[in-house]
Amino acid sequence: MTSAVSKAWPIPDAGLGAVSYALEILMAAMGSRTRWRTMPWMVTFFGILVVPLGIVSIYFIVIQPIVIGTWCTLCLLAALAMLVMIPFALDELVAMGQFLLWSRRAGKPFWRTFLMGDAMPGGAVGTGDELGSMRAAFIDMGRGATLPWTLVVSVGIGVLLMFTRLLFATTGVMANNDHAVGALVVTVAIIATAEVARPLRFVNVILGAWLVIAPWLLSGASLAASWTSVAAGLVLAALSLPRGRRSGEHYAGWDRYVL
Repeated sequence: MTSAVSKAWPIPDAGLGAVSYALEILMAAMGSRTRWRTMPWMVTFFGILVVPLGIVSIYFIVIQPIVIGTWCTLCLLAALAMLVMIPFALDELVAMGQFLLWSRRAGKPFWRTFLMGDAMPGGAVGTGDELGSMRAAFIDMGRGATLPWTLVVSVGIGVLLMFTRLLFATTGVMANNDHAVGALVVTVAIIATAEVARPLRFVNVILGAWLVIAPWLLSGASLAASWTSVAAGLVLAALSLPRGRRSGEHYAGWDRYVL
């Protein structure tokens, strides 16, 4: 809270975060499950809030022990909250992108469709109940995201790597490497719980391969820490190969990318 990173903002960063979270909650509650075609502008701004801010949160997690030299528990919790929001927003962004592309190819005016929305051929007349019930909103939010055990274990490996300083007394470049890679592994695994982003898990194969060779190239790891890194890398790579179970959701032309 008193670091140079915190003081670099012209306004308190916690206040900026509070405003962003408030806007995110309001946007999440607006519209129904069909807002990808009835309110494309809303989905766009919701995605801008959720995805880039989630990435910024991960950046702050990475720099805490490396740049600032300490941990901020509240910052970690806030970053986790932002990260968890990303997979629940991705399917809606994909649907909106496909809808706008279809609309453009059909010769419809882009900006009118973006601002006013449009109907799909063969669609039914809506009920007009845009908000719906809170229970229905929570159910809709969870559609398109599943939690395969392989991704759960991958998150655990990432968390383990982030704490090798405490567990194995790792120091120097190797400690910073473990922390950065661990944060990236957690990020990739959580985002990959969204079915439309499931192929992103293959990034962890690359990160796993790096974990295998990193102890022999970087300094600061004990023998136990080095072999733990190798084992973690091999397990992580193996866990990232299976796709895991899918829900019954389909994403039109995007289905072919759900590998």
